[in-house]
Amino acid sequence: LIHGLSTSEVQALSEACIEAKERAYCPYSKFRVGASLLLTSGQIIRGANVENAAYPVGTCAERTALGTAVVEGARRGDIRALAVATDISPPASPCGMCRQYIREFCEPSMPVLMYDKDGKSTVLTLEQLLPMSFGPESLP
Repeated sequence: LIHGLSTSEVQALSEACIEAKERAYCPYSKFRVGASLLLTSGQIIRGANVENAAYPVGTCAERTALGTAVVEGARRGDIRALAVATDISPPASPCGMCRQYIREFCEPSMPVLMYDKDGKSTVLTLEQLLPMSFGPESLP
């Protein structure tokens, strides 16, 4: 088990984020990113980065996946894990904006699996990526 995820769940997340990466719309940066979320229901939601001619108006893969999850009915506590895939090595981690966006919907202990161009992974928790974070419970 990796952070409470079974081997089959990790495999499904990996395949989904790599598949999503193939659908990235990135004609300007050529930097493909795919993301996948595992919900408590077992459903997997995918997202890919989507760029715009008015660069940098694009949306990162992580935020695309999270937005889709919310539209599908997911709420805080419904997301068990996030996986991200890129074409570089070592693997890229979510950008600062995405880390804060992830924090809105996910627990600090949630695992983030990051895959490089060869499918090798690094796993950190959201808390490790965003220490001393500001979340919904921080507001009065």
